[in-house]
Amino acid sequence: MTEQAYLKEAHQIHSGSLPSVPRSIVWEAPANIALVKYWGKMGNQLPISPSLSMTLSNSITRTELHYRKSENQRGKLEFRFNAEKNNTFETRVKKFIDRISGFFPFLENLDLFIHSNNTFPHSAGIASSASAMGSLALCLCSLEEQLKGESRDREGFFRKASYMARLGSGSASRSVYGNYVEWGAHNGGSDEYATPLGSEVHEDMKFLYDSILVTSSAPKKISSSRGHSLMDRHPYKADRIKQAGINFHKLKEALKTGDFEKFTEIVENEALSLHALMLSSNPGFVLLNEASLKIIERLRAFRERNNARVAFTLDAGPNIHLLYTEDEQERMQHFINDELRELCENGRTLNDFTGNGPERTDKKLNL
Repeated sequence: MTEQAYLKEAHQIHSGSLPSVPRSIVWEAPANIALVKYWGKMGNQLPISPSLSMTLSNSITRTELHYRKSENQRGKLEFRFNAEKNNTFETRVKKFIDRISGFFPFLENLDLFIHSNNTFPHSAGIASSASAMGSLALCLCSLEEQLKGESRDREGFFRKASYMARLGSGSASRSVYGNYVEWGAHNGGSDEYATPLGSEVHEDMKFLYDSILVTSSAPKKISSSRGHSLMDRHPYKADRIKQAGINFHKLKEALKTGDFEKFTEIVENEALSLHALMLSSNPGFVLLNEASLKIIERLRAFRERNNARVAFTLDAGPNIHLLYTEDEQERMQHFINDELRELCENGRTLNDFTGNGPERTDKKLNL
């Protein structure tokens, strides 16, 4: 088991090895959009079914981890989001640090100053917890290597970062990799960490645009954690697990063969199934709004008229992601500006595309 292996290798760094002068580590990690949805979990942040996502490029969380040896018996933690104190986020970060302290016991002897900021706005249809926890997990894994004076192989480093990120946010396990990423114990995968698809993707599918249409920036009526918990006794839980497994394999095949029509069918089925599961929970809840439904209707009509290679998806919210190939960019931008922007909150849209994954930047800055 990965957990047992990581706990076994965890050890207290000798206090003499801890720096008394502040040092820094900086990682940038991207958000991702799930194509086969992660909905429902078990045990310690483990998924009940496999998921598959596309990593974004412009939607990034940059996390600075400043650390030094604590002068007290136990270290302290301070957190800033966009240069300001944020009690909600700080509480979540502290819970995450507490959860992983058994893997990184040296943390209790360090003062940690964490500064985090996003390149994308909150409540914009992009799961910020994935990029936030992903970048923080990468910082902590780099910190461990720095203090121990030894490095893992690249695969082992990112696997551990994915494992740790998962403990903060399930979808964060996928944000430590670029391009397309799978997560779940299905066909050789693991529930404990995500893995990249790599060469299994057809050339035509390696790069897709993602235009995000913001129909509402209001906070969600129900948290993702609460939504996941409602799957525990959901009347369609068993069927959802079966459906996710089937769609997971079909989507991998569509990505491998470059079949965009099949890609569209699966991705849209997954998006609407996610919201159907919310509707049929007990209590049920509705996160789509009138603008969301109108956008879907107009998109389907546009696609039929023009035979366009474009698909839609949604996370657990009302904002729409439009995924399309590079050759559709000009036509899609005209369509968005002419027919869809009026349905967006204050005309707000965000443009992104398939990304290559996280990057460590402190070495570039000589921090």
